[in-house]
Amino acid sequence: MSKIILLILPMMVLMAAPSSYEQGKNLYFAKGCSGCHGISAGGTNQYPALAYRRKVFLMNKLQNYRSKQGSTQQSQLMIPFAMGLSDKEIDALTTFFSEYHENKSNYKPDLGARGDGGS
Repeated sequence: MSKIILLILPMMVLMAAPSSYEQGKNLYFAKGCSGCHGISAGGTNQYPALAYRRKVFLMNKLQNYRSKQGSTQQSQLMIPFAMGLSDKEIDALTTFFSEYHENKSNYKPDLGARGDGGS
């Protein structure tokens, strides 16, 4: 009986843990990202859309900000937000953005210039 419990317990723990996507979604709101980038990560007039962006691109950006590297005044606003992020949190956030699958009727893309968005 104890062998069965030892086999089942780790599976139950893994099933209960939120996915990387869900962790990223939770971080997005907990860290206040939605205040600038919008509830649906679709960007605002001043801040770029993050939903549907390439994971590698966003990871690179967040890692640079965490290292206090911002190429524009607007991107330097991201430095304080990124400095406290761990590699695992950056992975979760960028998973959320790149795999974004929330209610698409709420998605409002930034219709301005796309480029790197400055942040």
